[in-house]
Amino acid sequence: MNTTVIDRDFFLRQAAELPTSDYDISNWFIMQNDAIWPYMARLRKEDPVHYTAESRYGPFWSITRFHDIKWVDTNHKLFSSEGSIGINDQTGDFDTSSFIAMDPPRHDVQRKAVTPVVAPRNLAELEPLIRSRVSTILDSLPIGETFNWVEKVSIELTTQMLATLFGFPFEERHKLPRWSDIATGGRHSGYVETREEAQQEMLECLARFTQLWHERAGREPGFDLISLLQQGEETKDMIQRPNEFLGNLFLLIVGGNDTTRNSISGGVLALNQFPEEYDKLRADPSLIPNMVAEIIRWQTPLAFMRRTATGDVELQGKTIKQGDKVVMWYVSGNRDEDIFKNADRLVIDRPNARQHVSFGYGIHRCMGNRLAEMQLRIVWEEILQRFEKVEVVGEPKRVKSNFVRGYSELPVRLIPKTA
Repeated sequence: MNTTVIDRDFFLRQAAELPTSDYDISNWFIMQNDAIWPYMARLRKEDPVHYTAESRYGPFWSITRFHDIKWVDTNHKLFSSEGSIGINDQTGDFDTSSFIAMDPPRHDVQRKAVTPVVAPRNLAELEPLIRSRVSTILDSLPIGETFNWVEKVSIELTTQMLATLFGFPFEERHKLPRWSDIATGGRHSGYVETREEAQQEMLECLARFTQLWHERAGREPGFDLISLLQQGEETKDMIQRPNEFLGNLFLLIVGGNDTTRNSISGGVLALNQFPEEYDKLRADPSLIPNMVAEIIRWQTPLAFMRRTATGDVELQGKTIKQGDKVVMWYVSGNRDEDIFKNADRLVIDRPNARQHVSFGYGIHRCMGNRLAEMQLRIVWEEILQRFEKVEVVGEPKRVKSNFVRGYSELPVRLIPKTA
């Protein structure tokens, strides 16, 4: 496939005309142009366990049906997370390791160390703070003027919450989304132009958090993520393993940033694309909790997770060999018509919206899912209090990634509620 052509119509034609054996859905231009859907629909129908023999990442399998994705995700003994959750294999001097790319028992003990930050009691204490920050952000927005929702709302809110969760200096909080974008986008993040510059940013992130670790050592134990790592029996010496420390920092930064940030933007876009659902929401705000799950399904902020086969495995008549890369396309599972009727539509009262696989499944299910849902719920509760509509007035600009389904720009105009 010609990856130098980045016209959406080109990719839509290719989806219809190419034999599925020639598909390479890891091509990030397909995702950036929001043209992935017909590729996934054909694969689910014709070749749900699909082998890509050649790609920039080497050969890999694509799992595209909902139930097959869940099966792979729950069988961590057959499909290992060790090494990498990306289609690419890490190479170079700055490889990192995090618990999402580990198998039990290492995964379990490291995940357990930081889970208290999103425990129900802590979430209940965070809710008033989140609501206060959402209110301040929304009240500062210009009425009747066009502005970038991603910058003014989605990034600002998630950045403030990341700073709180890490106990990161609030005045430096804008470093966090920068590092998050570089971690997932590298040279395509808009911040750096070379691999060397990206590596330098990684080292700056590591240095700042190493400084915070040493400043926090010996203090009264807290519930920020750095303090929790210091308190964990298996993680208290992580500072001595800098690549592992950096890997877990990026995991927690990206996990706390991308799902919420891009679902906040994606929800606004979806409600504008399906205005009847916006009408339904205004008529019945009690639908917000279910709508939040539906937005996360429809958006699918992280498109996939990768595993590695630990032995030969049969799936849908195909033999996956030991050592093969296996990519679970959550973005496809969430549009599986056998599970979600009218799957391409946002339906805010969809009965089974919470069955989505955006947070993964099994032992690696996103630990911050309840925090993400709470932030989205509060955002929409406060939006409905203030505005008749958040109106999208231009085309969104999507990030250049096959992993993050996100936005860099979403031009909107606020229509205030009338008395």
